[in-house]
Amino acid sequence: MNKFAVILLLCCQGLLAQVKFEARVSKTTLAQNETLRIDFTMNADGDNFIPPSFQGFKVVGGPIQQISQNWVNGQSSFNKSYSYYLMPTQRGAIVIKPATIEINGQIYKTNGLTVTATAPVERPLQPGEAPRPQVTEDNLRLVAEVSKSNPYINEPITVVYKLYIGYNVGVGNYRELDKPKYNDFWSQNIDIKQLKPEQGTLNGEPVRFFVLKKVVLYPQKSGKLTIEPLSLELDVQMLAGRRDFWGRQQVIEDTKRVSAGGRTISVRALPEAGRPDDFTGAVGNFDFKVKPSKTLLRNGESLDLSVSVTGTGNLKLFDLPKPVVPTALEMYDPVHKENVSTPLSGMNGKVSDTYTIVPTYKGNYPIKPMSFSYFDLRSGKYKTITSPEIMIKVLDGPGTPTSDSAVAQNGVAKQQVSHSDQFAFIKLKTKLTPTKREDFFGSGMFYGLMLAPFLAIPFLILGRRKKEALDRDVAGNRTRQSNRLVKKFLSEARKQIGNKELFYIALEKALHNFLKAKLGIETSEMSKDRIRELLLSRNAQPQTIDAFIKLTEDCEFARYAPASNTAIQHDYEKAATIISDLEKQIN
Repeated sequence: MNKFAVILLLCCQGLLAQVKFEARVSKTTLAQNETLRIDFTMNADGDNFIPPSFQGFKVVGGPIQQISQNWVNGQSSFNKSYSYYLMPTQRGAIVIKPATIEINGQIYKTNGLTVTATAPVERPLQPGEAPRPQVTEDNLRLVAEVSKSNPYINEPITVVYKLYIGYNVGVGNYRELDKPKYNDFWSQNIDIKQLKPEQGTLNGEPVRFFVLKKVVLYPQKSGKLTIEPLSLELDVQMLAGRRDFWGRQQVIEDTKRVSAGGRTISVRALPEAGRPDDFTGAVGNFDFKVKPSKTLLRNGESLDLSVSVTGTGNLKLFDLPKPVVPTALEMYDPVHKENVSTPLSGMNGKVSDTYTIVPTYKGNYPIKPMSFSYFDLRSGKYKTITSPEIMIKVLDGPGTPTSDSAVAQNGVAKQQVSHSDQFAFIKLKTKLTPTKREDFFGSGMFYGLMLAPFLAIPFLILGRRKKEALDRDVAGNRTRQSNRLVKKFLSEARKQIGNKELFYIALEKALHNFLKAKLGIETSEMSKDRIRELLLSRNAQPQTIDAFIKLTEDCEFARYAPASNTAIQHDYEKAATIISDLEKQIN
């Protein structure tokens, strides 16, 4: 039995060793417009056939599967093949990677092959065959139309890529082989949702054309700048000039490559003559405005100062001027906003910087005039727009640290000095105390401290009983703890008025703990309807309840939305008022 198993194993190994899986090509050298056939053959049946990726080729046919099995003199032979028809998409040596298949539980690979593709050749006509029609530039051309070849720096130009097609040519799919690059340009692609045929002329002949791509460019430096070409591979169809057996026109399918060609743009530098010192590169036609939200403030209020530029030009490619304010006004970093669209004519819209300004002292403070300079393409000259001076008036609050008035004495000007604990006047009178004191032992303080522990015993007993009673009052303890947390978080919110997110977190916690203290509910039970129902049952006014619920909703929203210090201060005061009103109304 063991000998039989060994013999069977050797026979199986012999059969496995005879498995062949190989790849063969019809030719190793071919022109780029010729077709190559490749066969993957095996002498045993297999599964999970995986062909190579055929990189460098276009599959024009296949896979075609063939199976044959023959019996000769009692011996069987098996052959299975997968065939593909390929056309090179590039010139030079092209490597065909191995294919794989699973036979009898083992993975087999074919040998790798190398094929050389040469330049396209003209195929000789067969007897009786009509000449093959050709696709030429007269009936198929890709053109890059540039709106202007000698712009200024930051002047917009457009590039429109059009594919012209003759009426005797049909085009299927197209693939981008080389994408254009716009080095030293700021570029913006304009989406084309659907390709639509339009009528035009090419070399004096009527043709159709499709707009494939639109780009707006802003050159960023002077000199000769190059736009690299766009190249496409197209699937084209043409009438063969002959008919089939049924009298129908035969169509020839082919692959054609077209290129728009590179374009050179001569960019002019902006003139040096008349260039303002504050010029930051704005080119176009603009309007400049500086607008405060208000000019009359009280202590603790703030204002928003908007610096904006509107118009047509390179709105995203320059800096806005920054305001200069007195030291008594504290100015925070701006919030930058852009509302700009980019059609084929170039950028237009509005850009703005909004500064939050908080006064420190009362008084009148001027914001100096601001200027914005740009290069006007229409006149070819620089223009400057200057905003008026803005006067901010702070009505109340601490006075300025030093007074502007000076007192002259003995010919020397003196300024009034503000006093503090660190710099007090020298005292002219002194109060002396004796250094010798009475002994502590035997004094009234000595006997008082001796009796104090005995006198404190009744108070300690009463305090302990009161503490035990409080410990047993679980609901009361929870209410008192929530009341303490309300005060704590309200105090924390007041400290964080300058920090929006921390302020609203503390305020929201204060509101939740207030509900816990007054209604005895947990945070998980705090729905709008539940809160309204419980507050109405405790005789709270409906308008106060609505204000409380709206305030809780505002806290959640305001944590993720922009808010000024004035709005935060207003929310704090509103919260304190609502909590005070509910304290009075709830019984």
